[in-house]
Amino acid sequence: MRENVIALMEERGITLPAVAELVYELQKKYYEDLSPEICLTAVEAVISKREVQHGILTGLALDMLAEKQLLPHPLQQIIADDEPLYGIDEVLGMAITNIYGTIGVTSFGYLDKMKIGLVGELDRDKSKVNTFADDLVAAIASAAAAKIAHGGKKNE
Repeated sequence: MRENVIALMEERGITLPAVAELVYELQKKYYEDLSPEICLTAVEAVISKREVQHGILTGLALDMLAEKQLLPHPLQQIIADDEPLYGIDEVLGMAITNIYGTIGVTSFGYLDKMKIGLVGELDRDKSKVNTFADDLVAAIASAAAAKIAHGGKKNE
């Protein structure tokens, strides 16, 4: 399933190295020896978790169904418009973020608010519905950053 999830992410413009760049930005000031490779390893570890895979599949499927106008009213319009008061995309992201504890919550909030890197690119891309995609990327990056913060970089 991991390979299917990665293929779907890539189809939606999400690559693991781009997510790893966010992790690097989040953690570089805390770890002198941090490298893009360490960040990519942490992202790969997050993506390897079944519950993360399920979250990614669910969120991206909802984005894709909204693009095809296949969701019931009023959910179709809410997701297609990325309605500001619709928070289920963030809730799904928070479920992923918390896999390595609550330390990732502040990173998730930062990425969600500041829209840096791939998170911002997805948020600004109006050629697709990315209501869930941008939050999923923020969540994966935040979970990977939390993994590194917990010392996981030495374990994987």
